[in-house]
Amino acid sequence: MNAIHEVFPYLMVRDAQAAIAFYQQAFGATELFRLVEPSGRIGHVELQLGPLVLMVCDEFPEYGMVGPQDGQFTGCTLHLHVDNADAMAERAVAAGAVMVMPPTDQFYGERSCRLRDPFGHAWLLGHSIEQLTPQEMQRRYTELMAG
Repeated sequence: MNAIHEVFPYLMVRDAQAAIAFYQQAFGATELFRLVEPSGRIGHVELQLGPLVLMVCDEFPEYGMVGPQDGQFTGCTLHLHVDNADAMAERAVAAGAVMVMPPTDQFYGERSCRLRDPFGHAWLLGHSIEQLTPQEMQRRYTELMAG
């Protein structure tokens, strides 16, 4: 069996240059390198976000590569575990993100919030507020869902 060594989120956006600037301002991303085609479209850029490498490119509709369309959820959320979710959320909103769910203490021992970046991608920002066993999380989840 082949081993998986890394997982890289790869985001397609309508304006990669603007997305790069947003991820730098909102999340402190550092650009590692980029590949640009002669027309100026960004074919690939790698951004360092803490231990994560985020890959981004412009849309290439001729190859079926498009970003989120008209505010529709893509079915994927990127979760950044940070030192302070409130501060990171404030920074992201100031950079142009939309707050979907404000920072809230969650049953699973994390304070988290949900954002949508200006390019339609969903982000969850969170930090630990207590250490819980899976059994305690399940107990709380069951209680929450039972109403």
